[in-house]
Amino acid sequence: MRSLISRLLISLVLLTPVLAEAAAIDTEHKPSTVEDALVEQKAKVEDSKVIDDVKPKLEESKKLDEAKAVEDGPKAGATNSEGVSGTPTKFNGMEVPPMKELSGENFDKETKNGYWFVKHYSPYCHHCKAIAPTWQTLYEFYYTSKPVPAGKKPSEAESDSLNSFSRYYDFHFASVDCIAYGDLCGNHDVVAFPTFSLYKDGVFVKKFEGKKDMAGLSAFVEDTLESTRPGSRPKDGVKLPEPEATSIDTDVSTDKKVEKDKELAAAETEAVEKEAEEKPAKETATVKSVPKATKVAKKPQKPTATPNPLGTTVALTQESFQKLVTNTKDPWFVKFYVPWCHHCQALAPSWAQMAKELQGSLNVGEVNCEVEVRLCKDVHVRAYPTIHYFRGGERVEYDGLRGLGDLVSYAKKALDVGSGVTYVDAEAFKKMEETEEVIFLYFYDHATTSEDFEALERLTLSLIGHAKLVKTDDAELAERFKISTWPRLLVSRDGRPSYYNVLAPKDMRDFRQVLGWMQSVWLPIVPELTASNSREIMRGKYVVLGILTRERAEEFVQDKREIKNAALDWMEKQTHAFQLERQELRDSKQLRLEEAEDKNDQRALRAAKSIRIDIREDDKKQVGFAWVDGVFWERWIRTTYGIDVNDGEKVIINDEDNHRYWDTTISGAPIVPSRTSILETIPKVISSPPKIRSKSSTGVIQRIFFGLRGTATSHPWVSLGMLIGIVIGGIIWSRGKIRKSKGGAGFFNLDEKGGLLNGGSIEKGD
Repeated sequence: MRSLISRLLISLVLLTPVLAEAAAIDTEHKPSTVEDALVEQKAKVEDSKVIDDVKPKLEESKKLDEAKAVEDGPKAGATNSEGVSGTPTKFNGMEVPPMKELSGENFDKETKNGYWFVKHYSPYCHHCKAIAPTWQTLYEFYYTSKPVPAGKKPSEAESDSLNSFSRYYDFHFASVDCIAYGDLCGNHDVVAFPTFSLYKDGVFVKKFEGKKDMAGLSAFVEDTLESTRPGSRPKDGVKLPEPEATSIDTDVSTDKKVEKDKELAAAETEAVEKEAEEKPAKETATVKSVPKATKVAKKPQKPTATPNPLGTTVALTQESFQKLVTNTKDPWFVKFYVPWCHHCQALAPSWAQMAKELQGSLNVGEVNCEVEVRLCKDVHVRAYPTIHYFRGGERVEYDGLRGLGDLVSYAKKALDVGSGVTYVDAEAFKKMEETEEVIFLYFYDHATTSEDFEALERLTLSLIGHAKLVKTDDAELAERFKISTWPRLLVSRDGRPSYYNVLAPKDMRDFRQVLGWMQSVWLPIVPELTASNSREIMRGKYVVLGILTRERAEEFVQDKREIKNAALDWMEKQTHAFQLERQELRDSKQLRLEEAEDKNDQRALRAAKSIRIDIREDDKKQVGFAWVDGVFWERWIRTTYGIDVNDGEKVIINDEDNHRYWDTTISGAPIVPSRTSILETIPKVISSPPKIRSKSSTGVIQRIFFGLRGTATSHPWVSLGMLIGIVIGGIIWSRGKIRKSKGGAGFFNLDEKGGLLNGGSIEKGD
């Protein structure tokens, strides 16, 4: 037995080297776990006594290696802990600082802002050592890349510029030594080496699970960058360096530029050769050969001709419309009509005169939809006449008045946007405020992309006749409007700013979403009521309408100022009341949470947490302000509201949805253009039910209908109960009639014979 044990021990000793080698080979195929690495490190610490004898020799060797590293320069492709710690590297001629090495103490502090792509590794892991050059080169490549290409390689002076990768995307690379900081890696669920994790503002986002090479890691980074700033990354991807490379051409457009230059050179050579071949023929050619020679060049011709040189309207066909309007950037004002339409016939003289007024400034055209049926269908013409303003492939429909002055005014405003969104500084913006009531102001910085500006330009056509749109990066304006994030959009109405609350770059490029917000705020605080904007002003809200006249100039200016001041005061009060209401709801929710926590009532705690505070300022029926020219609209004002402007300026509060209005205060006196009179009356009118009796702006039948509808809106439950009662009463009444008719007929049915029963009624004596 003893000999058998001895033989087993000898065999184990002989097989130990073989097993160790097999284990080493196996680790190359299986990533090390954190637990294995910690056990390995613990064993090394326990065997430290054995290492003490050779420790002086190791320190001497380490000093020699560091000296050699300084002499030879930094080792590309090594992380800070795996190469020369604290030594910067060079990539594309630009100095790259050492990659951030995170620890248990500084991890939360360093990663609390921006995106962080972190490598969790072990110094003893073979896979970590193999991926180290790729990881370092990836970091160097992105650190030196320029978000906004400038057509040249980055220089060292640009390392701290605003056009840098780190500042533009707020994206950083870092590494964590999981042997030194095992608890940190364990807390972040690192179970294998190497593990690459993405964090945003200190919060874990996701792990990289693709192929651990340059292309796989770069694809992961590109997806994150594109989600951060949509449209900022090259569509065809980036050209990646090889691991341990020290440079690469970062201008992704270079190849395309070279190809384009070659194509242009070839085209020019072909044109020159063709011109040389045709030179003898040109000497004897007639004038008709000139257009042919021009056609051979095939160079895009910019329109140099003066628009509308004759001051006439051009009859457009399907072919000429596509050639002159759709395929050019020239602005056109086009009327779609049919000859038999009375409104078209009435518009014709004004349209011809407008074309004459706009001679040399704007092209004017017209399309006969009876002839060009397909063209009008493509433009979606549904009524006649329809007027569109075109600029290239974009258009906007004109829905204003059709008088000569209205058409010319709109056309001139449309021409103002032809140059695009103009730049303003603080001084220019202040001058603009003196003449413009509504101004949309777009704040941008160095990181704003071309896609952002292209989306901004698309908005200009829809704003024609409504408001101005300008852009700025002026620091004084940013300080005035308290701008801290870019890009940012706001509207200034009489100096009062309102902000577009969406901040994500992707949403800022959403044309329809931005335009929808603009349409809700593009009216002045106190606009003039006209036929074109009456529906927009009057529908869906109470409107304080000042009936003024320009004939009394001093009173007109003063009364308009009073109405505007009343509007500003009311808006401030409503905003403050909304903030108080929302704060009360938040306080109520907090009290419920604290009470549930004190009682340790988990059910009540979940119910309190589920309470959502999503009230908005526009949830309630709003109050708007406007004024109308009492002389120009005298007949309408007298027949609708019974007011004669000759008796002096008046104010009414109109509710168009229910066809009612108020023209007196709580004391019975007329409402006048005064802040006191207006602000004291509004709360009495909008209360439910109103404390002041309203008047109807319609006839008797309409008055009854709108009165019932208003009652149903104000008291829905009472109205529902009344409706149910009416229905039940009707059913009972109808059943009684049916039962009575059946009971009277008895068992006899002599409908066609009079006889004794006489229709089914039997007298007692018979």
